[in-house]
Amino acid sequence: MNLIPILMLAVGLTAVIGLLWAAFAGPSPDKEKTRRLKGVRFRHSQSATDRVEAQMRKAVAARKPRTHKVAGSGSRIDALALRLYRSGQSWTIPQYLYTSLGIGLGVTALVFVKSGVLPFALAFGLFTGAALPHFVLNKLISRRTNAFNVKFADAIDLLVRGLRSGLPVTETLGIVAQEIPGPVGEEFKLVTERMKIGKTMEEALQNTADRLEIPEFNFFCITLAIQRETGGNLAETLANLGDVLRKRSQMKLKIRAMSSESKASAYIVGSLPFIVFGMIYWINPGYIGKFFIDERLMVAGIGGGIWMGIGAFIMAKMVSFEI
Repeated sequence: MNLIPILMLAVGLTAVIGLLWAAFAGPSPDKEKTRRLKGVRFRHSQSATDRVEAQMRKAVAARKPRTHKVAGSGSRIDALALRLYRSGQSWTIPQYLYTSLGIGLGVTALVFVKSGVLPFALAFGLFTGAALPHFVLNKLISRRTNAFNVKFADAIDLLVRGLRSGLPVTETLGIVAQEIPGPVGEEFKLVTERMKIGKTMEEALQNTADRLEIPEFNFFCITLAIQRETGGNLAETLANLGDVLRKRSQMKLKIRAMSSESKASAYIVGSLPFIVFGMIYWINPGYIGKFFIDERLMVAGIGGGIWMGIGAFIMAKMVSFEI
């Protein structure tokens, strides 16, 4: 039995499903109409609230991350360098690439020794070498982002106390860099260092916001921009922002607690086939080892893995909420 036509058929069916989803998952007409009506209202309204909201939308549009370039030379390398920086580790791009290559070659050799099927070993090794470092890097980025958000509200409170005591904003940023440990102190230290070499506070903060891509820090930059355009009490504005960030964090924890049961069920159901496969292979290697020899079983395993991946993606979207 030739394996290549079956694999090509599976890839073709997956591509067709993806194209159908992209064709029927377009933007909602009602949302587009509401967005345009809001734009007209903001342009012609004389209300101070509407004008402030319009200015905030302009500030958000002006502060979109500029790290993702249009497809071209160096864009992928720059995106990878940004992800390595956001992880908080002192890894370099060559180290990451060599690690991925080593994992891929090692897994390929191990699977080839066990199965004797070179195409399957190469495919599995390529997938593992690309996916495993990416997964670990995502976990490190998520861990550092959570550590930043936990301390960021305390940093804003420290800024508020410094402003109320009469200190300028630039000096309170230096105090935050010294007093707040972890990623918050590190990032504010970089902000103060950029300001010392001639950059303005807005440029230094925006540079950090573009690299971190953390919504809470973007809120902070937008708040400062709106305060400079509209005036007002900066300490009171930052105090309100700190309260909003704490409520946002509480809502995230509440959502995590409510969706924990569904996530645990998904983890158990998703891991059961692999656990059972490993146990059977440990008890009777000759029986389950046919998956590495028989081409029909290989196709069945690949198809099952694809559908399990689709199910995991759908369940992840179901328990993912934007706040």
